[in-house]
Amino acid sequence: MKNATLGFNVVIALAVAVLFYFQFSGKKSAAATDSASKAAPAGSFRIAYFESDSIQNNFEYFKEIKRTLEVKDQANSKQLNELKTVFTNKYQDLQRSAQSLSQAELANKQQELEQMQRTYQGKEQMMAQEMQDESFKKLQDVKKKIETYLTEYNKDKGYAFIFSSAPEFMYLKDTAYNITDDVVKGLNKLYPKKP
Repeated sequence: MKNATLGFNVVIALAVAVLFYFQFSGKKSAAATDSASKAAPAGSFRIAYFESDSIQNNFEYFKEIKRTLEVKDQANSKQLNELKTVFTNKYQDLQRSAQSLSQAELANKQQELEQMQRTYQGKEQMMAQEMQDESFKKLQDVKKKIETYLTEYNKDKGYAFIFSSAPEFMYLKDTAYNITDDVVKGLNKLYPKKP
């Protein structure tokens, strides 16, 4: 057992010595040479970016999606306000007539108001969830359209990465690599504004 451990330690020591030699001898192993040949040549690594707020402000399809969501949100708000108005009116009626009602009538009216409030809250939560789901789905569609366009756009550009610039994530950017105008023009050609 002692001889096996000693033999194992000798093999490990030799392996470390060989790796140390290759690392610092200036010679590259076949594996290192092979992986270097697959990497991009020095100086050819290119990165571009586009301004996300410019896409939001100028991509017609995105603006159409945004308008659609705003219209739905306004319709939801109107519907909820109508429910709230009915509730408020019933509540005020109850306050005015509470003195003239019997205990049983008052309890029934209060129970009715509580049910209306639960209905309102349930409707509000359901509408909020539907809006969130629809917004997510539509924004994923916009993202997919941008990704599809950028894949095609990049076929002859050769960028390794194309980022969306957001001020909170970008600390330095050279405007020479800003492709926002190309992206907006290309996207609007593919997805023109509907008449």
